[in-house]
Amino acid sequence: MLLYPSNAEEALEFNKVKQLLVGKCRTDIAREKAASIRIHTNKDHMQRELEQTHEFKMVLQSGDQFPNDFTRNITREIKLLGIAGSVLSADQLLDMMKLSLNMRDILVWFKKQNDLFPHLQGICNKIVYEKAIVELISSVIDDTGTIKDTASKDLMAIRTELGRARHACRRIFENVLKKLGKAGYLADIGESFFNGRRTAAVLAEYKRIVKGIHHGESDTQKTVFIEPEETIDLNNEIFSLEREEQREIHRILVQTTASLSAYQHHLDGYYYISGIFDFIRAKGLLAIDMDANMPAISPHPGTQLIKAYHPLLYLKNKSLQKPIVPLNLLLDRANRILIISGPNAGGKTVSMKTVGLLQLMAQAGMLIPAAPNSEVGIFKQIMVQIGDTQSIEHELSTYSAHLRDMKYFMDFANGKTLFFIDELGSGSDPNLGGAFAEAIVEDLAAKHALGIITTHYLNLKVMAGKVRGIFNGAMAFDEDKLEPLYQLTVGKPGSSYTFAIAQRSGLPNKVIERAKELTQREHFKLDKMLLQTEQQSVRLSDKEKELDRLLKENERLKKQFEELTDKEKLRQQRTTLQLQNKIKKEELDYLRDTERKFKQIIHDWKKAENKQEVIKTAENLLFKRKQIDQNVAAAKKADKLYETSAGIPKVGDLVRHKSNHQVGTLTELKDKKAVVKIGNLPFTFNLDDLVLVHIKNANDGKGKQKK
Repeated sequence: MLLYPSNAEEALEFNKVKQLLVGKCRTDIAREKAASIRIHTNKDHMQRELEQTHEFKMVLQSGDQFPNDFTRNITREIKLLGIAGSVLSADQLLDMMKLSLNMRDILVWFKKQNDLFPHLQGICNKIVYEKAIVELISSVIDDTGTIKDTASKDLMAIRTELGRARHACRRIFENVLKKLGKAGYLADIGESFFNGRRTAAVLAEYKRIVKGIHHGESDTQKTVFIEPEETIDLNNEIFSLEREEQREIHRILVQTTASLSAYQHHLDGYYYISGIFDFIRAKGLLAIDMDANMPAISPHPGTQLIKAYHPLLYLKNKSLQKPIVPLNLLLDRANRILIISGPNAGGKTVSMKTVGLLQLMAQAGMLIPAAPNSEVGIFKQIMVQIGDTQSIEHELSTYSAHLRDMKYFMDFANGKTLFFIDELGSGSDPNLGGAFAEAIVEDLAAKHALGIITTHYLNLKVMAGKVRGIFNGAMAFDEDKLEPLYQLTVGKPGSSYTFAIAQRSGLPNKVIERAKELTQREHFKLDKMLLQTEQQSVRLSDKEKELDRLLKENERLKKQFEELTDKEKLRQQRTTLQLQNKIKKEELDYLRDTERKFKQIIHDWKKAENKQEVIKTAENLLFKRKQIDQNVAAAKKADKLYETSAGIPKVGDLVRHKSNHQVGTLTELKDKKAVVKIGNLPFTFNLDDLVLVHIKNANDGKGKQKK
């Protein structure tokens, strides 16, 4: 992307976002990529990087651990693998093994995710894990970076002999120390080491008595360090074996490095990808801090920001626990140039910077602090004119430098340009500056460039009705409190509140009135009209917020009522099912009891002499079965016509008997007894045997049945 001028990133504060991103990186590769992050103009590249960042943000928020833990810088070591005769140390080889295992863990992790993160996984599509790297290094080096005894037969033999010699030397030395100690020749410390050789700490007055090699003395010259003659030969042997060990270790490292060089391109790929994942991780972490989301991407120039925030202002306010006002804005082919007006310190420049900064972030593959239904287009160049452009070096005044930038804008702007101009036309005679500003805006509009301009000029504010593609925006202001609201309202120009601010600042009224007289009548009238319009808009906005609050409250109550209704229906269904289950259980128990009694009747029939008595018993049993069948039929009929209701039955309610399932009207209550009229006949039941019912599809919505 082409940025003008050279400090455009600083003007839009993109450099500060990059610094935050660098701070999130753990590897040198990631830090280098963050510091020189690329701003894409290709939709596919931009989409891919945004998707990767979005997926990594999901991983971070899920609490899952992405296994990219290798953070060492081994660029030099990997390059050494390509140089014949180079030797890597044991620790450096261990780093190569850790890098390879890191790549293995990443590939295994993606395999377990079942293509849940396709854009992140795509980074590893061409990577092949070579297990021979780990096998090669682990065969000679342990996890602490020490060469294993089994790295070679010669090393095994040398270390075995070295262990024997050290053991013998230690045993002899300890015997010598005991003798010297008994003789009273030893100093308090007893022993020490000089040049890797074990020595006895002998009092200076006995140094000629103890035989051996003098290696030195203490600072006070009261103690002499002597290597006993009994251990000299063994120490020489140990020293010789240690040199042999080092030569063999060096040979092993040379051989291992040479073998590992065949996998240099694998390790180089592993290292680069670990840095790429660290870079994407940093973008994901920063997105979480900024509450950033992935916008939709349009191939055409334009932007639609919904509930967007300036990321740096968001982080600052977040640390101070202060609220931030969101920004809503649409720039497209129909609405190309936004003229923002309003009082000083009202947020015009911040709103403009927010749009520019989020555009740069999105095209750099970073998530933006805006609603996910926002949409960002692609621009080929961004031009910025914000702040003092005075140039001492080129002897340019602020206005001259301003015009120089405007010339560049008009020479090179096109339909794929996004520009930002702060206080267009300022620094010159108001009338002439306003005229030039209007001409510049007309030219940029004719070139179909998209952009934002902040101004106090009235002639620019009225251009929206004259030039196609230009529209107004105003920063809201509370005139009563004399405080900016930092809220951009699109569709109308804003007042500068010059006289209101002057009056609130304590200037004498006669000065303010004189200023009004000196101001052109049309100018003052228009500014007053804009002021009134803006205040009406603020009041209307407050009413809209209150209406929105009431609508949300109504929706909440509606949802709550529906939940209560659903719970009541569920309770009624549960009561009905419990009643039906009780009926089925009673029927099943009766059938089992009847079966048992019939078996007894058959048994009695075979043995009884008086058959008539057995027949009578069977008739009584069958008659009771007939009664149960009638009850079941009555229950089915009641279920078809009536639904159970919650509550305690009252006089006038429809009720249903739990056993015989007859339905009638409750006419009288006597303690725990109830008189129910079924048909034309009254019956007395226990109140506990009755349930409240209503006719199906006949509820009047008040919990009572229709009559």
